[in-house]
Formats: sequence, structure tokens, C-alpha cells
Amino acid sequence: MRAYYTYFKLKFITGLQYRAAAWAGIATQFFFGFVYIMVFYAFYKSGSGNLPMEISKLCTYLWLNQALLSLVTQFYRDRELFNLIRSGNLCYEFARPKNLYFMWYFKLLGQRYANVVLRFLPLLLVTSFLPKPLNFTFPVSFNAFILFLIALLIGSFLVVALSVLYPIISLLTMNEKGIVNIFVVVADLLSGIVIPIPFFPSFLKNISKFLPFQYISDLSFRIYVGDIGIYNGLIGILIQIFWLILVIIIGYFLMKHNMKRVVVQGG
Repeated sequence: MRAYYTYFKLKFITGLQYRAAAWAGIATQFFFGFVYIMVFYAFYKSGSGNLPMEISKLCTYLWLNQALLSLVTQFYRDRELFNLIRSGNLCYEFARPKNLYFMWYFKLLGQRYANVVLRFLPLLLVTSFLPKPLNFTFPVSFNAFILFLIALLIGSFLVVALSVLYPIISLLTMNEKGIVNIFVVVADLLSGIVIPIPFFPSFLKNISKFLPFQYISDLSFRIYVGDIGIYNGLIGILIQIFWLILVIIIGYFLMKHNMKRVVVQGG
């Protein structure tokens, strides 16, 4: 376990060095967050029906989404792993006396945490000073905040477990495009990153209940703003844990299976 922590630590420290990219990311995410909010704000002003979330809760949800984007989005992928597979340098990974699945898992986890730790606090601080109801607000209660942290932590483990599946699939396809890109688009849509899940039509809400993507970020963000209560939040966390264990088991055995059939390119 200590060796895997070392992989996590090295990737985390390396990621912290890219501070210029972090500032660029903050500016980009603030811009897109503001655009999203303006679109929904106009929708709220023109709408006459019952809306699924209060505008203040929605704005906080969207700012959390942007501040923690690199931690929860499926779109982020490690190009280094795909380059290893395409170039044939994957053989060096085979020579390491560690489980390849968990090596990749902790590397990806370290990268995601490094990306988010430099960005989330400045963005949330700035957006908290925006005029109401467009600003980022505090959680509805202390208990909701603690539950939010737990759900966010498990959600980050879940999104990395799903992300490890991409290079595993590429061991056979030799290309991360195609099925992986389709999977990423569907995952980001059904996780609430593009549109919050309460705004989904009923049939999409029902579909999302039976998939793991909702439990990456939507659960934790809605706990934070009070759209999901403590009791339902606890049930959601139990479902999160179930999906986390299931996806890790699938990824682990899929890696084992693909390792027997992998062809090393290059030379």
C-alpha cells in the first residue's frame, strides 16, 4: 500500500507545479460557470411553472460543479497512459513488481486531486462575493456539509475507478477514441455536469438512478445545497459505496483478462 501512496504523492506533487495552467483553468471555469448561470437565470425569469430547484441553490450547485470540475468530470483523461500503450513503452510498466491496475488508479487519483486543489478555493471565494442569488453560498447545515465531504470523497474514488477503464479498454483497441469518447459523453451528461439532474425529463431521471454516474458529483452537490436531505443522502452514500466496489472489481478483472491478450506495439 505504501508503494501506491508513493505513486499518488508523486503525481500530486507534479500536478501542483503547473500553476499557470491552474490560473488559466480558474478563469475558464469562472467564465463558463457565469455563462451557465446566466442561461438558467434567464430561464427562471421567463418560466412560469414549478421549477425543480431554487435559483440560489442552483447557482451554488453550478459553482461547485465548476470549482471541482477536474475532480468529477469524465472528460479528463491521462494522455501519458494512452501514449504508453500506443508507443509500446507499456512493457516497462509490466516490469514493475506492483499491480498495474492499482498503479494506474492512484496515479490518476493524484493527478485529479492536484488539479482541483489549486483551483477550487480561489473560484469559490470570488463567486461568494457575487450579488445574490448568483453567488456561491454556505451549506444548509453543518451535518449537510460533513455528508457532502464524505459523498464528494467517495465520488472522487468512483470517477477515478471509471477513468481507469479507458486505458484498460485501449489495451485491446489501441485507441481511446470511439467507444471511450461515447462513454465519456454519456457519463458527463448523466452525472449532472452539463445539466443538473433535477432538470432532466422523467425518463432520464429513472435511467440515471440505475447507473453510477449520478453518484459522482450530483449527489454530493445536492446534499450541500439541501436539495437532498440527510437520510436520503446516507442512502445515496451506501449506493455510492456499492458502485465503487463493483466498478473496481470489474476494472481489476478486466485488466487481468486484457493483460493475457495485450500486444506490445513499437520496438
